[in-house]
Amino acid sequence: MPKHGDTETKRGEKMRVVLTGGGTGGHVYPALAIGQAIRNEWPRTDFIYVGTKEGLENRIVPGAGFPFRTISVTGWTRSVSLQALKAAWQLVVGLHQAESIIRDFQPHLVIGTGGYVCLPVVWSATLNKVPAIIHEQNAMPGLANRFLARRVNEIMLTFPEARHRFPRKIKARIHHTGLPIRSEILRTTRQDGYSYFGFSPGKPTLLCVGGSRGAHSINEAMFGVYRGLADKIQIVHITGPAEYESYLQRLAAAGIDPANCGNIIVRPYLNHMEFALSCADLCIGRAGAAFISEITAKGLPGILVPYPHAADNHQEYNARILADKGAAEIIRDNELNGQVLRQRVYALLFDEQRRKMMSENSLKAGNPRAIEKIIEIVRIYMHN
Repeated sequence: MPKHGDTETKRGEKMRVVLTGGGTGGHVYPALAIGQAIRNEWPRTDFIYVGTKEGLENRIVPGAGFPFRTISVTGWTRSVSLQALKAAWQLVVGLHQAESIIRDFQPHLVIGTGGYVCLPVVWSATLNKVPAIIHEQNAMPGLANRFLARRVNEIMLTFPEARHRFPRKIKARIHHTGLPIRSEILRTTRQDGYSYFGFSPGKPTLLCVGGSRGAHSINEAMFGVYRGLADKIQIVHITGPAEYESYLQRLAAAGIDPANCGNIIVRPYLNHMEFALSCADLCIGRAGAAFISEITAKGLPGILVPYPHAADNHQEYNARILADKGAAEIIRDNELNGQVLRQRVYALLFDEQRRKMMSENSLKAGNPRAIEKIIEIVRIYMHN
């Protein structure tokens, strides 16, 4: 197996890289961004992306042009239960499957961006002496990355505040890079966004997204925004696939038909989020690291509603970092309702001075050079 600094790699030999990360778009898109950046820098590189059949990666990755393999693994709980025993058994199975992929493909580097699929894949790489890099997206590192951190070659962080949550003796391997975002997000202009949705520059634009699977509590609270502000603002609302059809029916019952309004876009999912981010003046969403990285890269103020059941409450830690920097406001999920959300949206969208200040703070909190910093680290392990 190739090793860090291996001088026996033949000149001109294709490099081989395994990418892994899954479950939600927040884990998948950063892995794809890293993969695409490596492909741009080293076009002869061969890839395999390892995920699960159940995760969002099963739909996204093949369309992005990366060979896709699956292993059997599931999330686990910290309590002793039948589900925990099943997860432990599947971890053993997944580790054997990952080891088979590693031995067959013989990668020069394995990169993990989170989700439970990363644990067996990256662990297998370290057991086989393959250089491995992980990216910790959240301010509160997950169990898997805390376990893997002692074994991998490099640990990359979205938030520098996460550094002190790792053992002191591995600090030299920890790098604050930020979270990579797709280059399209940085390239797309405000006018591109207006044109894509048919919006007018004369009205403030609100973007509401609950994540790749949607968020029921945010969708419910958005009815308060529609009732009070639908005629005053432009809205891009991503409901998530599960609630999309029923949500349209409820809007119709309230006398709102997005297809004929001209200022309201409701979608189950948006493949080209760059257009929504480019024309938004304010964003509502969960506090996943990917969403935070995207809005700060564009300098957008946010209203963040941390997912209350996230592991180790990591979304609240993420949101608090942005709020402390004056770039976002937080509404806890159990305090969220239509009236509260409508009041916050109105207060921010129609106070231009305050919104401008939050926008400046958001841009300062962002890290648009994240992918460049990541490639600098990856370069150590690439030999062609």
